[in-house]
Amino acid sequence: MDSFKLSHAVTFPLFLVLLLYLYTVESLCCFDRVFSFGDSMTDTGNACRLVDGKCAALKPPFGETYFHQPNGRHSDGRLIVDFIAQAYGLPPISPSMGGNTPEYFQNGANFAVAAARALNNSAYRKVTGMDPPFPQDHSLRIQLQSFKDLLPIISQGSSVNAVMSSSLFVVGEIGGVEYVFGLGSKKSVDEMKSWVPYIVAAIGSAVNDLINLGATTLIVPGNYAIGCAPSYMTQFRSNNNEDYDIKTGCLKSLNEFTVYHNTMLRKELDKQKITHPLAQIIYADYYGAQSQLYLNKLDFPAPLYACCGGPGPYNFSTTIQCGDKGSQSCPNPENYISWDGSHLTEAANHAIADGILYGPFAIPPL
Repeated sequence: MDSFKLSHAVTFPLFLVLLLYLYTVESLCCFDRVFSFGDSMTDTGNACRLVDGKCAALKPPFGETYFHQPNGRHSDGRLIVDFIAQAYGLPPISPSMGGNTPEYFQNGANFAVAAARALNNSAYRKVTGMDPPFPQDHSLRIQLQSFKDLLPIISQGSSVNAVMSSSLFVVGEIGGVEYVFGLGSKKSVDEMKSWVPYIVAAIGSAVNDLINLGATTLIVPGNYAIGCAPSYMTQFRSNNNEDYDIKTGCLKSLNEFTVYHNTMLRKELDKQKITHPLAQIIYADYYGAQSQLYLNKLDFPAPLYACCGGPGPYNFSTTIQCGDKGSQSCPNPENYISWDGSHLTEAANHAIADGILYGPFAIPPL
């Protein structure tokens, strides 16, 4: 800002805008660490460590945009949680499984694991009537327990209360994996609606536990606009124009289901706010922020196509996926919302993060 000079011609309304900008930038400075939990939309490398590096996110062209090499993120670059951390002057978040020293956790850590669910294995069986797709349980409860187990290391030289109160916690997005496997198992949207109360209750329980540990500020994101994902646009492709949103081109039924999940989540968070009136619990409207991108054809001229994928109507194939032999990657991922058909590009993640950090998609505003 040193080179920026205010001229006498600046109007009063513009001056107010500049003051608001300065206040906003100054306000994003109050956390020493960021800790996050979630699934592949948030995982920064834990899942790849669990399978000894044999995962898609460690194949080119993953990571090409910002890190210039694959690093375990399911994107071409940074994730939403990375942009949140950087907004507070911290580096992109490291995976929790990458170290075990106080120095490693000095900026926080990411406990998210790709394919993780909100429900643990036993609850998943009870609620959905299906066996867990993977024997290992990396659900939200397990991630939270890993955080608790590491707290003595994280808080060395300080105290648990000091660490908790000076950190920002991002709880999610999580819960979407239950629906991914549900849709893959031919479950109807109406059937999956019966799962939602249990899923949002698991998220609310994690929020409650973190606050009881001393957390004072938590961001809890809702689910994404899954009806716009090329993977689902391919799976549920229809000849009926009524199945598609006239403005975005996305599948209406799946996005309406996302809205239902997010509405139930907000009700759960309202309960937590009553229980913990001194904590700041912020709902992050990922769905709202993402939906705006499909109306912005200037920045995202190919909003419904995957940047990286195999032959298919939306550049997505279940048999040839991003990083596989025969897949193709676009030369301009900044013009795409979807990276690989299921996850987002860095450009989309950046835009959504800005909508949360500086726009109207955080409730209450950050």
